[in-house]
Parts: sequence; structure tokens; C-alpha cells
Amino acid sequence: MSDHHHHGCNEYESLARRDFLSVAGSVGVTALLPFWLPKVVLAQSANSSRDVIVSIFLSGGTDGMSLVVPFGDPDYYTGRPTIAIPRPDAAGTGAKAVALDDFFGFSPGMAPLMPAYTAGDLLVAHATGSVDNSRSHFDAQRYIEVGKPKDARVTGGWLGRHLATSTPLRADAPLRALGLTSGLPQTLVGGPKTLPIPNPANFTIGGSGTTATARTQWLAQNYGPTTDPVSDNALDSTNTIALLQRINFSGYTASNGAAYPTSGFGQALRSAAALIKADVGVEAIHAFNGGWDTHATQGPLATLDGGFMHNKMLDLSRALAAFHADVIQGSAATGVTVVIISEFGRNARENGTRGTDHGRGNVAFAMGRKINGGRVLTNGWPGLARENLESGQDLRVTLDHRDILAEVVQNRLGNTNLSVVFPDFTPRFRGVTKP
Repeated sequence: MSDHHHHGCNEYESLARRDFLSVAGSVGVTALLPFWLPKVVLAQSANSSRDVIVSIFLSGGTDGMSLVVPFGDPDYYTGRPTIAIPRPDAAGTGAKAVALDDFFGFSPGMAPLMPAYTAGDLLVAHATGSVDNSRSHFDAQRYIEVGKPKDARVTGGWLGRHLATSTPLRADAPLRALGLTSGLPQTLVGGPKTLPIPNPANFTIGGSGTTATARTQWLAQNYGPTTDPVSDNALDSTNTIALLQRINFSGYTASNGAAYPTSGFGQALRSAAALIKADVGVEAIHAFNGGWDTHATQGPLATLDGGFMHNKMLDLSRALAAFHADVIQGSAATGVTVVIISEFGRNARENGTRGTDHGRGNVAFAMGRKINGGRVLTNGWPGLARENLESGQDLRVTLDHRDILAEVVQNRLGNTNLSVVFPDFTPRFRGVTKP
């Protein structure tokens, strides 16, 4: 999840060290849709111009007000006397925000995303998040991943339920979705033909590399002829191995001069790009970008406390900018939508160690050719004056993150089963997508 956690609290460090739960990838629709959910109508087939979705979770609770600065709110500077990002029109030659409009701006660390924003392909949503006010990493992340807070009956993930209620983009595809992780992310749990594959370039059956081919053949020969679901799982696994081995991940060349960072996240998006362009039937890819639990010496600028968060923002934005140039503006055979979210934001006011503690309202992003971007979406900016803060300390959530995700699921992924994907939630579409 991250290679650096010392800025985080004990709970987040424990979460970051834990592998995500590994779950069998082939789960039938009836196994994951309980009786209390409405009838499922399978989404249309591949001819409906459905997008591939890339879901990115920024784990640790990102400080959205450092990523996207509300410089038009004077109380932002009152509450953050040492870590605030200067206004775009601030005096001097030092680093300052890059204006997105007359109120919000990118931190310098997010500036590589300006081409995607000005092209109208990147939407920023602010003061968004979960309606549940938990500040626990464990709970808040789970509630977002399963698509409903505080309901133990909901065990699958929102993206897994989308896949389970959609016809495959390719009927013969052995792999419909993957998590670029060592265990299946909760977001994808319940998705048919879905696997955790941390590095698609070397995916194989565990054990010695010298016997990998023989063991793969044994799996197909001994379990392929058996009855379902064992047969399907065995054949899907062996076919997935063969499929990924045909893709030249190591020699992949990006379009439009895009250069992916050499970091783990940069290379994950490079692998995602190679998979999407190979056009092998993969419909959903999920990745984590961790380490955002910045309780101390946050460093949102390069000149502050070593620039820890600034460097994280640069890695994130450079990887996303490369993906935008390579895939979204490049030569992908199908449309692609990217969604980026975190479990919660940070306090509106900095703490005594030049960091920020667990908060509420945050920023989220959606990116794609059919995203109505080039703007910052809010459901009314709630304001950062102390009397306007939740519990006197946090940016209020005025935009449910599920409104954004649900609109993407219906309009870009072609799935109208929103009451299944997001149980007991009626979304309000906010114009996130283009016709």
C-alpha cells in the first residue's frame, strides 16, 4: 500500500501492513445478492460503448485541502498558519497554488494534472465523502468499499456487484477484473472472474519458477474436466496466466510521450495501461495509493518539513497525468473512466506538529473523455469558519461520494442496477458525465 508510514497513526500503520483479504474470484450472482435487494437486470453487452473503469483508493485519509486548495476561503489560511498553500496571486516567487477557478487551485504537487483539467477530462469534487462520520481508517474505508455504511449484511464491494450484474465485455474473457494487490480488495469482492494480481507481468501459480509450466498444465488437466465451479476456476486461472504472458508488459511503450514514474504506483498504472490497450476483456482495475495519514510534518510544499506530502502528490499526479496522455488521450480501443477517492479528509485546522488529524470532507476525482471535467464540483461550499465546521473542526460533507460513483456506474459502465450496487441509496446525478 505504501513504502512510508511514519507520518501515520497506529491504526493506519496496522492497516497498511495488513494484506487485504484474499477471496475467491468466481462468485455467482445469487451468492452475493441477498433476498432484500431488488431484482437484477443484467446490463447490456459490449456493444453499448461501456467504459473500462480504473478505481484508485488513496488510503490513509488524504488532506484534500492540500491537494485542491480552497484559496478563496480566508479561513483556510486562518486555520493553517504554517502549512497552507499560498494563493495563486500571492506576492513573491515561492511556490503557490495553480488556479482552477477563482476559488480553488491545485497544490504545486498536483500541477501535472493541469493538462487533463484544461482538456475538460478531469473533474474535481470537493467537500465530498461518506455520510458516516467515522474517523476510523478501518470502518471508513470499509464503508466506502462496500458502498453502504454500518450494514453487516453487505459483504461484497460496490465494484464487485457492478461486475456481477453486468454481462461481460467479452464472453470468452478469462479475467474481467483485477486488483493490483496481493489480496483481493474489498471493492472488488463478489466480482466474477476477478483476481488479485499485484504484478501482471509475472502472474503465475505460486512455487518454484522452474516447475511453473508443469504445475499450470497439471491444474488444467486435473481440475479442468471436473464439475463447476471447480472447473471454471481452474480454467479461468490457467487461461489468465496464458493471457497475461502474451502481453508484453516489460516492453510496453506509452503513447503521446507519456512517462510513468518508476514508483510502485506509477508502474501499476503502466501495467493497467498495457492491459487496457491489449483489449483482452478486462473491465475493471483497482489500485491503492497509500501513506496519506499525515499527522505530523505533513510537508505539502517542497520547502516544508522535507516536502513529504508534496512528493506524494507529485508521484500521484505524474502517474495520473501519464495515464491521461497515454490511455485517455491515446490509443485505447475502448473508453476508460478513472475514479479516485479516499476514506476521509483531514481537519480544517493544522495541529501542533504541522500536520492534520482525521477529518471529514475531502476531495475526489473522476477522469475520462466522457467526464464533464475542467471544473470543481461542489454541492455548495460549506465554508471553513469555525461555526461552519462539523464538530468545530472539519470540512462538512455536502456531496455524497456515491452520487459520483453511481453516475459513473450507470452512464459510463452501462449498469442501471444502482439499488444493488449501492444498497438502500438513491443517488442524485450531478452532471459528472457527458452524454
